[in-house]
Amino acid sequence: MDVQTLTSRDNPLLVALRKLARDPGGYRKAGLVWLEGDHLCRALLERGGQPQQALITDKAWHERPALRALAEAAPKVRVLPEHLFDGLSGLESPAALGYVLAAPEAPAIDAHAASVVLDRVQDAGNVGSILRSAAAFGVTQVLALRGTAALWSPKVLRAGMGAHFGLRLIEGLGLDDLATLQVPLVGTCLATAHLLPAAALPVPCAWVLGHEGQGVAAELLARCALTVRIPQPGGEESLNVAAAAAVCLYESARRA
Repeated sequence: MDVQTLTSRDNPLLVALRKLARDPGGYRKAGLVWLEGDHLCRALLERGGQPQQALITDKAWHERPALRALAEAAPKVRVLPEHLFDGLSGLESPAALGYVLAAPEAPAIDAHAASVVLDRVQDAGNVGSILRSAAAFGVTQVLALRGTAALWSPKVLRAGMGAHFGLRLIEGLGLDDLATLQVPLVGTCLATAHLLPAAALPVPCAWVLGHEGQGVAAELLARCALTVRIPQPGGEESLNVAAAAAVCLYESARRA
C-alpha cells in the first residue's frame, strides 16, 4: 500500500479535489468523483466498488482504527492535517475520511428495467432523496434528462446516502433517448383524473418525475401511457417531488 503525507495546500491532488467539492458537474471534466465521509466510503466497498485512493486526516489515521481500516481498503492513502482536509469539505462539520474514485462510465439503457425518469429535477437534495427511494423500493435504473442536477455531484451523493452504488445511473439524456425503453412511462401530474391508489399501474414501469416548479414537460407527459396524481385530503396543492417519488415507488413495489 502506498501511504504518503500531504502538507501543502498547493498539492495538485488537493487543488483538484477542492474544485470537485465546489463544482457540481466538475467530475465530468476531471473524470474523478470525491466521496466524503465514512458512510459513503463504506457503501462503495459494500457494493464491490474500488476507490483509487483514500484521504484521511492525520488525527484519524493515528487515533480512529475504524476509519484507518477504511482508508487502508484503497491502494493509495494520503494523510493530511485537518485544516487541509477541511478545505475539501462541503459539510458544516467536515468528515475525516474521503475516497477518490474514477467517474463511472454511463451504462447503456436497460430497456426492460423498472426505472425513474428525472425531468429537470434541479435540487440536489431532491435528486439524492429520489435515488434513495428508488434503491429502497427495488427500482434499478435512473434516467436523468438534461437540466437535472448532476447525479454524481457532492450534494447529490450525500443526499443519496450510498444509493448510487446499487443503481444504473444515466444522465444527460434527451427525450428521444427514452424511446429505448420497453416499459410504459407513468407520469406524475396534478391535472389528471387518475388517482394513484385506484390507477391501473403497469408493473414494471418508468416513473416520470418533473421539475420542482413546472412539473413534467408537456411533451414528455404526452409520451406517458398513464398519468396519475396522489390524493391529498389535507388540501395542499402538491407534494415535494422527492416525497411524491417515495409514495409512487412504494405503490409500485406494493403491487409487484
